[in-house]
Amino acid sequence: MFKKFTIVALAAAFAAASLPALAQGKKDSVVMGMTLEPPGLDPTNAAAAAIAEVTLYNIYETLTKISEDGSVSPLLAESWTASPDLKTYTFKLRKGVKFQNGEPFDSAAVKFSFERNAAANSTNKDKSLFQSFEKVDASDADTVVVALKYSEPNLPFLLGQASASIVEPKSAATNVTQPVGTGPYQLGAWVKGSSITLNKWADYRNAPAIKLSKVTIRFIGDPAAQIAALLSGDVDAFPRVTTRGVAQFKSDPRFTVLVGGSKAKTIVAINEKKKPLDDVRVRRAILAAIDRKAMIDGSVEGYGTPIGSFYTPGSLGYVDTTGVNPYDPEKAKKLLAEAGVTAPLEISLKLPPPPYARQGGEILAAQLAKVGITAKIENVEWAQWLSQVFAPNGPHNYDLTIVSHVEPFDLVKLTEPDYYLGYNNEAFNALYKQIVTTPDEAGRAKLLGDAQRMLATDAVAGFLFQPQWVTVTSKKLKGVWKEVPQFENDFSAWSWE
Repeated sequence: MFKKFTIVALAAAFAAASLPALAQGKKDSVVMGMTLEPPGLDPTNAAAAAIAEVTLYNIYETLTKISEDGSVSPLLAESWTASPDLKTYTFKLRKGVKFQNGEPFDSAAVKFSFERNAAANSTNKDKSLFQSFEKVDASDADTVVVALKYSEPNLPFLLGQASASIVEPKSAATNVTQPVGTGPYQLGAWVKGSSITLNKWADYRNAPAIKLSKVTIRFIGDPAAQIAALLSGDVDAFPRVTTRGVAQFKSDPRFTVLVGGSKAKTIVAINEKKKPLDDVRVRRAILAAIDRKAMIDGSVEGYGTPIGSFYTPGSLGYVDTTGVNPYDPEKAKKLLAEAGVTAPLEISLKLPPPPYARQGGEILAAQLAKVGITAKIENVEWAQWLSQVFAPNGPHNYDLTIVSHVEPFDLVKLTEPDYYLGYNNEAFNALYKQIVTTPDEAGRAKLLGDAQRMLATDAVAGFLFQPQWVTVTSKKLKGVWKEVPQFENDFSAWSWE
């Protein structure tokens, strides 16, 4: 009796152990790693790119959709037309779409979403874009007309970003923790500090095309732990992973390594509201103390292209401004002396969790020390960084910080009076107004060059590099992006071969 039971039990155990291997070909779930945990799940009320990484095109959808190559295609809008002066856009909406709470998607929801983003109390990171809308007209249930105060050739792209997600009016107030959208996935569970699970929404309009029934997103900030999680198979994909372990993944046949371009700008942000950082000579001294190549090599293993302004190579009107504030420690010392600064100048350096910031901060502090600036490093968690350093109308309690701005077309940020850099320059504001009211591309490109030169001359920040993002995935996982025009993970396109 005992022997028979043992044999049966062993056979059952063997069969159970074999099931995963037999089921590999039909795998319909994935575990993805992320460096940062989002502070909430409403991309229309907070700036953290981590929110978009979880929610964009998964839980929420937008009128348009940005593809890997940066092109724009229809999503909730079936089509759109623009007036010749690019100041009026008419969107024809997709019919028969519902929100995950059963409410219908229509022009009223679009109007509500855009006007909510523009409201005086809005904390939308692109609030200025929505405030540039003269009027949002929901002329019928399936048509939205957006009239702008100035021409905007990039509007279809901008409306594909997470900040333009269409929310359901009744559920908007609770989207931070109970998100409701029109996308193919719903929130399954959120274990704070650990993971988020998304489950396929059975009533999605194109549910049969969605291959993954469950996505688990694990938050792993430590670079060594990121590498270990991939090597052990605990995670199947890690977009924008640490650059430290790239060589070993390239030589391991189990993995695919994707190295993609971006429109991101990694900078040393300088709080110009603080003395003596309000003196351009002090800011120029900080820039002259920075060896960009050493920063790129040391913080991101060389995966970056030097930049000299808040603008990246490959964008319309790009000019190389890296020579405006070159590495020159002796010049840095002279500039500090001219500004009347007595060495050592003590300043704070607040660093968020990403490896490029923490590793880059150590290098930066060492470089600044050589010219008589003592940077006191303070490592903070992401939520702290957002509230203390970055938040609109926040305390902006920092001297220096390091961060990657991942959104393209965001020069407008530098015109916002309460932007965390504290750069309030009427000459730049007037130049930006010229840029957005110049409809022809050649004229706009010339003005964009002027803007880049002004930002470099004013030493608005320590402009470091345009990062290349590294993504490591299981060899059998398909649909993961290589290029990164914006931070997103479109799980509707992921599948196992």
